[in-house]
Amino acid sequence: MRYSDSELERLLGEVESDFAERKESWKGDAPDKGRQAVCSFANDLPNHGRPGVLFVGVRDDGSPSKLVVTDELLRTLADIKSDGQIAPLPTLMVEKRVLNGAEMAVVTVQPADAPPVRYSGRIWIRIGPRRGIASVQDERILNEKRRHRDLPFDLQPVLPSRLADLNRRLFEEEYLPSAFAPEILASNGRSPEERLAACRMIVGPEEPVPTVLGILALANRPEDFIGGDYIQFLRIAGTKLSDPIIDSKRISGPLSLLLRELDQVLGLHVQTSVDIVSAPVERRSHSYPLPALQQLARNAVLHRTYEATNAPVRITWFQDRVEIHSPGGPFGVVTPENFGAPGIVDYRNRNVAEAMRVLGFVQRFGVGLQIARSLLAENGNPPLMLEATPTHVLATAFKAP
Repeated sequence: MRYSDSELERLLGEVESDFAERKESWKGDAPDKGRQAVCSFANDLPNHGRPGVLFVGVRDDGSPSKLVVTDELLRTLADIKSDGQIAPLPTLMVEKRVLNGAEMAVVTVQPADAPPVRYSGRIWIRIGPRRGIASVQDERILNEKRRHRDLPFDLQPVLPSRLADLNRRLFEEEYLPSAFAPEILASNGRSPEERLAACRMIVGPEEPVPTVLGILALANRPEDFIGGDYIQFLRIAGTKLSDPIIDSKRISGPLSLLLRELDQVLGLHVQTSVDIVSAPVERRSHSYPLPALQQLARNAVLHRTYEATNAPVRITWFQDRVEIHSPGGPFGVVTPENFGAPGIVDYRNRNVAEAMRVLGFVQRFGVGLQIARSLLAENGNPPLMLEATPTHVLATAFKAP
């Protein structure tokens, strides 16, 4: 939903409103408080079902502050969605609008399909015209709202899995401390089931059935429930699949353990050469920059389809190249034609993306391919090759000369 100019001007005139937050500029504490507002609008605790609006360039009384709205400011505001501080990713639109005769930046925030939404580990809500941190009861209400909406695949219940199939120690000792601020964890009144539900690992406290996300992130053997949830790694002594196999591994397990083992396997196969002749100090060169391969492999795990397939992510390491196959083609606004273009990104598994950010495997959304391209170029590798079809995505990194 996009508000008309007259609707926005009416919101500006309503000084005390559930739907509007005003900032004179984007300096000082405005970025922090603005993100709190975006989080609270996304949570929509009163269940208005309408977007909230963050105005930048407006005083508290609704009058314009005469701020010059530059392209840089609009890009900075758009980064609220992708910088990883608000999770799951909010749905928002950033525009320059002329209202009451003055230009201002307008951030329109849609209510989330899968609340609660957190900013820096805290669940912010709107309490009339002010923001606040959600209480235990507020969290329960937000979890209940989620259960009555059309959920994405990664939040669907997985039957016949049970609570006992989840690694509770992994959740309590690794995931929770990264997902929530310390003072939230220290507060009383949240049962283990409520904590799992707040992180979307189970359907709800009263229905403790693991979700797809819960199985992927916490099950000791997720492939028992989601057939393709593993990585098949092959090292080939040649340039064709028919050439002899040097190494073969099936990498599986809960998300954090799977990705750490993957990092170890990739690191073992990167070749490093040392030149101690052509320069006063030794120079090291690598067949591939390890961080680039990590970005490509994590992208494959994150963006693949887990639905209606038993195909794994496949990494095939040839003598001259590394091929990374991901089941499922482009999703949403990403098409085979624009795949890999800077700034074009969408998420099939938004909640898996959040989990990977919480676990430290994603620092910023939507830049993995660009980082990989840059690292390969710096290392002297040929350009990354991408192929996207309706059924799979293939990324090929070529060995440095």
